[in-house]
Amino acid sequence: MNNSFDVAILGGGLAGLTLALQTKQILPNASIVVLERRDGGAPEAAHKVGESTVELGTHYIREVLDLKDYMDEHQLPKHGLRFFFSPQHKNDISKRVELGPRKLLPVPSHQIDRGTFENKLTELCIERGIEVLLGAKANDVDFKDAGHKVDFNYQQEDKSITARWVIDSTGRASFLKRKLGLKKDINHAVCAAWFRIKGDLNVDDWSDNKEWNTFLEPGLRRLGTVHFMDKGYWVWLIPLATGNTSVGIVADPAIHPFETYNKLDKALEWLKVNEPLCYENIEPRKDDILDFKILKHFALNSEKLYSHDRWAISGESGVFLDAFYSPGTDFISLNNTLISDLIARDMAGEDITLHTDVYEKTLFAIFNNWVPLYEDKYPMWGLTQTMILKIFWDWAIYWGVPTLLFTNDGFTKLMVLKNLFASENGGGQKFGRLSIQVQTLLLEWSKYDTEQFEDRYIDPFDIAYLRDLHIGLDERYSPRELVAKVNENVVLLEEIASELFRLMSNQIYGTPMDMKVDPYAMSLKTKPMEVENGIIAREQVKEGLAVMWYYPVK
Repeated sequence: MNNSFDVAILGGGLAGLTLALQTKQILPNASIVVLERRDGGAPEAAHKVGESTVELGTHYIREVLDLKDYMDEHQLPKHGLRFFFSPQHKNDISKRVELGPRKLLPVPSHQIDRGTFENKLTELCIERGIEVLLGAKANDVDFKDAGHKVDFNYQQEDKSITARWVIDSTGRASFLKRKLGLKKDINHAVCAAWFRIKGDLNVDDWSDNKEWNTFLEPGLRRLGTVHFMDKGYWVWLIPLATGNTSVGIVADPAIHPFETYNKLDKALEWLKVNEPLCYENIEPRKDDILDFKILKHFALNSEKLYSHDRWAISGESGVFLDAFYSPGTDFISLNNTLISDLIARDMAGEDITLHTDVYEKTLFAIFNNWVPLYEDKYPMWGLTQTMILKIFWDWAIYWGVPTLLFTNDGFTKLMVLKNLFASENGGGQKFGRLSIQVQTLLLEWSKYDTEQFEDRYIDPFDIAYLRDLHIGLDERYSPRELVAKVNENVVLLEEIASELFRLMSNQIYGTPMDMKVDPYAMSLKTKPMEVENGIIAREQVKEGLAVMWYYPVK
């Protein structure tokens, strides 16, 4: 074994292995070592939470790491995110309001069996000349200008290496965060429990309603990431390439105490009460349950992620929010892309001070803008109208700005970041403020959302602007074109926000639907007045919101 490396990565899970591959791809001659505490291959059971990817993370795996052939052959395609609302009909899935695509989405995503995938990544790392030490537990890092000293235990012996760069990808062990005292509190205390069960759980079989059973192509519901929603919780069903199914409960402990589902028998009883159809289809197969895992208060934050002194943190070692919308792989993709770019610039002799500061501020800005999507929102998870509006808004901002930036390499171009984020009038800054404003608006509206709806289906592609934003992820732009497109998308988001507000205000206060609105200052706390310099939405936006709005317009 070598004693000196360019890059030492602590942790050989999804974040560490993909970072090793990406860095080796950019720097073929770099010497890289991965120290993984696990001794042997990853198990094909409840190895880790995080089997579902969405567009940003999928682009990273398929296009950046060039693993599309492997993903198509060995992992399952995902037919989008699928949601079942109308909790008053928990015993009849055919009556619940269903949200999801009617056909396979043009921009792909996947359901990933983390065990088999991480074993494949380990194999690829070794093939490409990356040294992977399984059963290697990091004990300490001594940061030095000439090369950081890493002490670890390997094969029951204490060993040391030096590395120019040290990256912490140890997951929830958070090696560097603990060593450097970087833990930061986050006000999002949700908990999770999950297990894998042998074989398939196909929700198409959960109803005798033939019209509902045949409404979609066979297998379409099964291959989506299925969410069952009610106040304070959601339950997932995810099919895996091994032929098994992942089942998870995620809940706000203020509404559903963790101790009511933190053991397998308790989790099954919890399902019996809260999602009886899940229970009815799982309990008779109880002996087929392979495992059971829990995470309490799983959201994570950090004071720092990247340093001029040539260390960085990626994956769950740094920041993590929530499994809802499946953003875990997205943050790994963003982190790894910024870290590998810093390593490449440093290895080329470039002063990385400016890039380090800008990249860290950018990553934290994205994270902080993401927090309001979840924080204090679980109480409204059971409100059908509110959740349809929220999900379609959240997808619009996700596809319209951060994912488009990532698929066009915008996060590693300072010109793009400067134009979008350096000033308050930049599209990136406005996007952040607008996102937070609408999350507050949804909270204000939720207390007025008292009607129950049933037996409806809504497809994101029913809405023209969502369809355009999704398909637009395949477009490629020059840096200047990218800035212009993001700014154009922000104008669209402003119009969507203003039309959302008009619909809500019309329902609550009877205000007119042609009222001009300032989307950055809207509030439902009192009856609003028209704003002289406010905006009116284009017809495409009005038509899209009309599709998802279930209350009668006054």
